[in-house]
Amino acid sequence: MKVTAGIIGGAGFTGGETIRLLLNHPNVELAFVHSRSNAGRPLHSVHADLLGETSITFADTYDQKVDVVFLCLGHGESKVFLAENEFHPDTRIIDLSQDFRLGESSGDRQFVYGLPELYRDEIRQAKNIANPGCFATTLTLGMLPLAEAGLLGEVYSTGITGSTGAGQKLQPTTHFTWRANNISAYKTLSHQHLREINHHLKYLQPAFAAPINFIPWRGDFTRGIFVSSCVTCALSQEEVVSLYKSFYKDHPFTVVADGSVDLKQVVNTNKCLIGIEKQGDKLVVHSALDNLLKGASGQAVQNMNLMFGLDERDGLRLKSIVF
Repeated sequence: MKVTAGIIGGAGFTGGETIRLLLNHPNVELAFVHSRSNAGRPLHSVHADLLGETSITFADTYDQKVDVVFLCLGHGESKVFLAENEFHPDTRIIDLSQDFRLGESSGDRQFVYGLPELYRDEIRQAKNIANPGCFATTLTLGMLPLAEAGLLGEVYSTGITGSTGAGQKLQPTTHFTWRANNISAYKTLSHQHLREINHHLKYLQPAFAAPINFIPWRGDFTRGIFVSSCVTCALSQEEVVSLYKSFYKDHPFTVVADGSVDLKQVVNTNKCLIGIEKQGDKLVVHSALDNLLKGASGQAVQNMNLMFGLDERDGLRLKSIVF
């Protein structure tokens, strides 16, 4: 089976990562990459690593009848684009922005939240997917087993992310001279992903009403997210590890480690690694993933695979960068 795919907003970080994945996907034909500002230019003029990989050029038009479209647009732009442009009713939409993550719709299009570890069956039947945020994916995957067991209480989380999480548009805090040898907190206790984290944890634990106290950090590296979440829990470490391994046993990209986890284990992969530590009644769950893959484009392709009945791992058997 060949799935024809198109990308809207192909010049950014998630657009580039989606291009790379689809070009190497065994069951996908990439039909177009849309970018008004780069129309007519080869893809490698923006994504230099694609030199010699493809002859596709950016286009300012698109095919309305492809099987699936990936919207790699900025937050707020996807909703506008869908309101002003039409696709065939059978064309499936996977949106990587935050525009539809809380159940919002666009005309007749209803969106399913694209976290396979939580909504796999719904994703298989979906026509439209709202891809989760990168921090939301990392923190939520760390908490889901506790929520299913009804054990989730107040959460204290810190998380650090690479500079690609801020997008490709240059900002004062993304300059190399500012990021290098530096670390800073931002959006303390008010990060935009908290709304979707709370919303979807309640799917498994409807009575959950405790705060998630989240402090995000900017790191001096380019890609990856590492989140540590602390909760009060009466279970032993062995019981918690067993609970987590049972929850994720049928999910190929979320792996519970027997020991510690490191960011380098997940960079350039679609994996989320989870590590468990316990001291007294305090449980700390560490979760790590690549923000551009499992936190964005990789998860979007994983969702596409589920939607079209493909092997969930197709095009995503990637190797980590450990040196």
